[in-house]
Amino acid sequence: MWIVLNKSFLSIVKNRNNENQLLIRARVKGDIEKVFEDANVFEDEKADYKYRSYINREIVANVISNELLNIDYDNFKNSVSKDEFDRAKAYINVWSSLNKLQK
Repeated sequence: MWIVLNKSFLSIVKNRNNENQLLIRARVKGDIEKVFEDANVFEDEKADYKYRSYINREIVANVISNELLNIDYDNFKNSVSKDEFDRAKAYINVWSSLNKLQK
């Protein structure tokens, strides 16, 4: 599952070795900690997503639920910090690619 927040992009998949945990993955250093403050993040230089953390499924569900409940914007693209130019540009590229599916 991809989670695209205005402050973080995460890929969340099952932990192959522990069904009670999920593997939270990120491409940008610090993105996991922006959402999961207490996460134990490690780096895997050979992996597709370099930054990773194993987190209990219930914690992930609660934190993502809180993100939903705390949405305070009416336009996602405009909610991305102007200080994060590269993130905003990447998100516009994703928006544009997905917009093509609509047509």
